[in-house]
Amino acid sequence: MAFRVVQPFPAPLARGDDQSIHGTESLGLTRRMRRNRKADWSRRLVRESVLTTSDLIWPIFLIDSSEARTPIAWMPGVDRLNIDEAVRQSEHAAALGIPAIAPFPFVEKGLRDATGSEALNGRNLMCRAVRAIKAAVPQIGIICDAALDPYTSHGHDGVMAGERILNDASVRVLTQQALALADAGTDVIAPSDMMDGRVGAIRAALDASGHDEVQIMAYAAKYASAFYGPFRDAIGTNATLIGDKRTYQMDPGNSDEAIAEVALDLEEGADMVMIKPGLPYLDVIARVKDQFRVPTFAYQVSGEYAMIMAAAQNGWLDGDKAMMESLMAFKRAGADGVLTYFAPRVAERLKAEA
Repeated sequence: MAFRVVQPFPAPLARGDDQSIHGTESLGLTRRMRRNRKADWSRRLVRESVLTTSDLIWPIFLIDSSEARTPIAWMPGVDRLNIDEAVRQSEHAAALGIPAIAPFPFVEKGLRDATGSEALNGRNLMCRAVRAIKAAVPQIGIICDAALDPYTSHGHDGVMAGERILNDASVRVLTQQALALADAGTDVIAPSDMMDGRVGAIRAALDASGHDEVQIMAYAAKYASAFYGPFRDAIGTNATLIGDKRTYQMDPGNSDEAIAEVALDLEEGADMVMIKPGLPYLDVIARVKDQFRVPTFAYQVSGEYAMIMAAAQNGWLDGDKAMMESLMAFKRAGADGVLTYFAPRVAERLKAEA
């Protein structure tokens, strides 16, 4: 479509001219971009990206406790939930129209060891919670990480030999963990460890054990980020983590590498891919979606949540508006959905606005 080029500004008015700066003389513009912004109904009609409740995945934290809720100091407004409360909150999520939840466990120190063996226990906190939620709210999706860091005494996502993370040995344990979660009723396994080959190994094991309909959402591009701090406090690994995770999580300076990682995970059988963190990596989300055109998700991680909440609590910004704007950014970048701790607040707001 061609547009006529016009002189955007006429010659300045001469001194003494009857027309003032507040006069009615037109600038002669053919296309005025503000016309479509003049009213709410018009803005809604031309909006390019739309956020809906169906775009939300709600991460929740589990704890084996008689107390229904335990506050998380580094994440205002987020609590660890016991299984009964997790069931109640899953019922609430389903009532709001949130499609899926993503539970994460706080594992007691005495259950952690060097190999993360508690992850393989079919009666561990995660498996019991999945069974209880599925029994009470069968219509909600449950997405569970295949990750060893909540279960290891050293806080890493794999098995260690000295200071080195063993890739293939870790994949074998992660595969067994994925099977335990699938047996419990998990709908989607989300390998978050960034070990090479884990998606293919998990896919093969799931298929061979009769879980061929269990989906895989790969943490395909997971960066070694400073934004995970509050999450590590929530699951109790801040105190146990030895060293850092830069030998297996991605360098924040790399984007081409993310494309290669996504391609490998898709080749190995991933049904969906995820980029983590979210807002600092919008460019990666856009590249992945543009290149692969597959279901692409982002994780608005704990540090992103905590920054917005802290600024809102200090009166430095409007928390609700920042929350909604940040999530719209994911949609604009091409994400099909977002894991966000804001999920129930956003769903309630969208419901009120409907």
